[in-house]
Amino acid sequence: MPDVFTKAKRSEVMSRIRGRGNKNTEVALGKLLRRNHVTGWRCNQSMFGKPDFVFPKFKLAVFVDGCFWHGCPKHATQPKNNRAFWKNKFARNKARDLLVTRTLRLQGWRVLRIWEHALRWANKKPQNEARLIRRIQRILD
Repeated sequence: MPDVFTKAKRSEVMSRIRGRGNKNTEVALGKLLRRNHVTGWRCNQSMFGKPDFVFPKFKLAVFVDGCFWHGCPKHATQPKNNRAFWKNKFARNKARDLLVTRTLRLQGWRVLRIWEHALRWANKKPQNEARLIRRIQRILD
């Protein structure tokens, strides 16, 4: 069935849809932090770059980057349709991530970026969970 909107109208309609992050990965990291008694973090803090988790006392911003949207070197896939659009989209996402990281670091924050696949493996294999928690604890100590 053909689209009832013109291309311009569809673009306008879609641009008004606002995402709230990847709920599954954020919930997975929250559970992991609780399970390992890591405290002092907050979610949904109003700050530049919208980190998924913030440790205000330690000035640590944690981002969980989705493998697809942020171009994971191990798991990113390229859609076959409209390749030019997607290549540009992923490049803009990576540039924005770099800008956010640099800006926060200039403001005195430490930035930790965790790939989505690291959380998936951490929940399946205890040694991977321990490795991820050690990485976080090392920054907090």
